[in-house]
Amino acid sequence: MKAIVYTQYGSPDVLQLQEVEKPVPKEDQVLVKVHAASLNAGDLENLRGEWPARFSGPFRPMHKIPGTDVAGMVEAVGENVKQFQPGDEVWGDLSFPYGFGSFAEYVSVSEKALALKPASMTFEQATTYPHSAVVTLQALTRPPLGSGSDFKISFESGNKVLINGAGGGMGTFGVQLAKHFGAEVTGVDRRDKFNLLRSLGADHVIDYTQEDYTKTGQRYDLILDVVAHRSVFAYQRALNLEGIFIIVGGSLGLFIQVATLGTLISRTGSKKIGINSWEANKKDDLDLLTELFEAGKVVPVIDRRYPLSEAAEAFHYLAGGHAQGKVVITMEHD
Repeated sequence: MKAIVYTQYGSPDVLQLQEVEKPVPKEDQVLVKVHAASLNAGDLENLRGEWPARFSGPFRPMHKIPGTDVAGMVEAVGENVKQFQPGDEVWGDLSFPYGFGSFAEYVSVSEKALALKPASMTFEQATTYPHSAVVTLQALTRPPLGSGSDFKISFESGNKVLINGAGGGMGTFGVQLAKHFGAEVTGVDRRDKFNLLRSLGADHVIDYTQEDYTKTGQRYDLILDVVAHRSVFAYQRALNLEGIFIIVGGSLGLFIQVATLGTLISRTGSKKIGINSWEANKKDDLDLLTELFEAGKVVPVIDRRYPLSEAAEAFHYLAGGHAQGKVVITMEHD
């Protein structure tokens, strides 16, 4: 089978399209014929060898075939698999601890990483949801780590929500979800994404190249930042008295700040600053996202599609910061 392979960290140029052995499912695994996969910021971080990837592979990638989100058809199942059978259409998030590997014609993975794909979605639409949409939904509805066990997020009509990185894969889902929950939404991204953000329901937009949202004097009830890089105290300044800041993506130094100073701020004051809590492939979340898709309330934004043979170009495009929504990889099965 064909697969995208990388054996060293670096730019998208280290990615190679290779013929590799087709996997054989173990007794608790499902062999999926991949129809579509989508790129996430985490895939780019793993490729570059940024800090999350170094925990599992300090010097070289632990997993040679990248790819987080998958949508495809079950080809075969191991003898202990109970949930699926050949011919089932499935979707899932193959990130830790499931081994990645969706940028290939086939992938063998634990049945726990998969769910039945909604018949109402195409494979391309389905592959945009399992990571980006689920992580965003959970960040908007679950208390951040470090906020205290008795704390819960609750939305009220008119709550002010700001999403930094609103025009990307997670952000486009976040804008729609926040609007669905009744929030007044501010989207922060590049000016060339403003039309998209407004079409998704954003009430206000900020160009991050011209303005620092933590210095405008505006205060928010919830800030979701997928590209955080400021100090904890800057985010604290931008929150209302009982506001919540949740970091989804950012530098290692900031994650350490949030885990330490953010936890202290959360435990001693009314403002909450923490790291998003996340559970992959949670059925209730996938069911809700399916319901919202079928109602036309939360729909995927697919910017570009690339065949598997052009995966390096897809990574280059995502790395350039211009992607509006999701970038999808399609398979070229014979």
